[in-house]
Amino acid sequence: MWRLLTLKFGRMYRCLKFLFVVSLLVFMLMNTHSLFASFQKNELVDRRFIHLNKCPACFGTSWCRKFMNGQINFEAWGRLRFLDFLNVKNVYFAQYGEPREGTRRIVLKRLGSNQELAEMDQKLCKRATGRPRCDVTQAIYKTQFARLNGDVRLLTPDVVEGWSDLVHCPSQRLLDRIVRRYAETKDSGSFLLKNLKDSERMQLLLTLSFNPEPLVLQSFPSDEGWPFAKYLGACGRMVAVNYVGNELWNYYNSPWEKRMDLAWQLLEIAEQLTNNDFEFALYLLDVSFDNFAVGPRDGRVIIIDAENIIVADKRLIKQNRPENWDTWYENKFDDCGKEACLSFSKDVLCSRVTADHNYYAICQNLLSRYATWRGTTGGLLHDPPSEIIKDGRLEALVEECANPKREYGRFQAARELREYLAKVNNRVR
Repeated sequence: MWRLLTLKFGRMYRCLKFLFVVSLLVFMLMNTHSLFASFQKNELVDRRFIHLNKCPACFGTSWCRKFMNGQINFEAWGRLRFLDFLNVKNVYFAQYGEPREGTRRIVLKRLGSNQELAEMDQKLCKRATGRPRCDVTQAIYKTQFARLNGDVRLLTPDVVEGWSDLVHCPSQRLLDRIVRRYAETKDSGSFLLKNLKDSERMQLLLTLSFNPEPLVLQSFPSDEGWPFAKYLGACGRMVAVNYVGNELWNYYNSPWEKRMDLAWQLLEIAEQLTNNDFEFALYLLDVSFDNFAVGPRDGRVIIIDAENIIVADKRLIKQNRPENWDTWYENKFDDCGKEACLSFSKDVLCSRVTADHNYYAICQNLLSRYATWRGTTGGLLHDPPSEIIKDGRLEALVEECANPKREYGRFQAARELREYLAKVNNRVR
């Protein structure tokens, strides 16, 4: 009976897929002229399309000259606007060209869905006028984003705390770093807020509140060895970042040696973000296969979605000594059966010097048998060779890292798992 039902649903899925493809072809034939015009036109020079007309209620203007000069073009399918309904996250692939350097692939992001951007505009208008619709270019001057203008020297924690994950528990040291490394100003290098133009201050604060990913990439840049995609610039509400490579999901069925190397790199990322010389702990709150990518040449794993990251200042925690500040924090295992599921307390992450959150997130959502993604379970380390299975150590370490049975077992398991993968994969550290 079950087999018959499976066959029925399989045939139904194939039929629906076929009908979708046929409908798409018919639509394309009926709109041949419009499609040809779409391929001829570069919408990235259109101020309204990239929402440059909404500045300073935008994310920046540092790359506007490149956009307006036609140096950036959508790749083939990105030019077809009728396919935008499939692109909910508003992430596009594009080609960026420099006269002496040639062209290279980049990624363009609006930092939110159309609905989220519309809701942001409505909030700006309601705060400024009490109505859901207005001219946001004027409304932003009547919001909290404009109050830090004039002679205000510093961006302080009491102003922005809780605006987004990045500043759920900000320290002055973190905020100074964000302002000093802000890339949407010519005066980068100064932590003094008063050195920014009014429009730049508002853009920084709006980005910090709506989606702080650009500020994470700027504050912890790839050029200094941080495992994030490189931030390039912004124009209006379109942000450009460096293209890294295919998403981690594309390597789910790669040869065992490759998957072991990727698993080792993921654990190294967890270690770097948790323990580093800067004493900032960057905790990944959203860990899934599509938030990481792998470089095609160097095979390096990079984080490509940095919106949901809490930054805890360990120096401040040691200084203030909140309750249980020096007690190791262990995340509770949560087998919720859903994709990218994690259980944690933001406030606890902000008040402990030592936490196993990143190891927990990587092991449970990417490496272990509990990892679920696109209807598949088993994690990146699924189906190991027979000799690995017979040895049993890998399975035991991954299980303890994801679902520890001993007190503080995850800390030890994560360290031993990194060492085991490095040894088996013949890595020399």
